[in-house]
Amino acid sequence: MRLTDPFLRTLHDWIEIFMHRSMSSVIRFSKAKGLSMSQIGALFHIDKGVRCVSDLGDDLGVTSASASQMLERLVQQGLILRSEDPHDRRFKQIVLTDEGRRTIQESLHARRGWLDDLALTLSAGEKEQITAALKILIDKANQLEPRLESVVDGPPSP
Repeated sequence: MRLTDPFLRTLHDWIEIFMHRSMSSVIRFSKAKGLSMSQIGALFHIDKGVRCVSDLGDDLGVTSASASQMLERLVQQGLILRSEDPHDRRFKQIVLTDEGRRTIQESLHARRGWLDDLALTLSAGEKEQITAALKILIDKANQLEPRLESVVDGPPSP
């Protein structure tokens, strides 16, 4: 798709840079910690409340067996604890350890760290302009309903 609208072109350029820098930082972090991106993703899902293997598998798009193997590696690394559900022994409870929570925080810091460097290059006036523009974008984005068809079918035709 060829972008002719200068606003959309600029927005796409920014998203491209933002995603590249953020993901590169997370990938470097995960490699340094000896974790896969799926394992990092699993930690975030567990932090958001996923408590059973099948739900985690569904969220990550893997089988329950694969999710269970991943969780076992996270247990061995001391990032999560698995225990029997006291109400139903067929299920396991999954919770983050303190080290797991610390790993999540460190990965967020790694992902956002380059923004601190970027902020140092901006003048006070530039920061004010960007802050105002971002507040507008945040407000408008929060008003949008998600468009499932664009995720499933690709972007809409012009």
